[in-house]
Amino acid sequence: MFYDGGYMGGMHTWWWLFWVVLTGISLYSFRGRSAGRGRGRRDDPHTILQRRLASGEITPPQYEEHKALLDRDAGQREAA
Repeated sequence: MFYDGGYMGGMHTWWWLFWVVLTGISLYSFRGRSAGRGRGRRDDPHTILQRRLASGEITPPQYEEHKALLDRDAGQREAA
């Protein structure tokens, strides 16, 4: 008796819109957190090398050797 088809149809639409927006925000948030790793941004080689030295993956002499190679390669690219 008090059913208004437009109102109930509108509520249905708002609920769908609510879930779509909530899902979109969740996916965007998840993607934003994982962007720092892998696809999103890339660290430059010197930063990666410093991180490897700090974590103990490489020794200071290895760090110096790799850094010299990176600097040499960067110099060759600038000359070209």
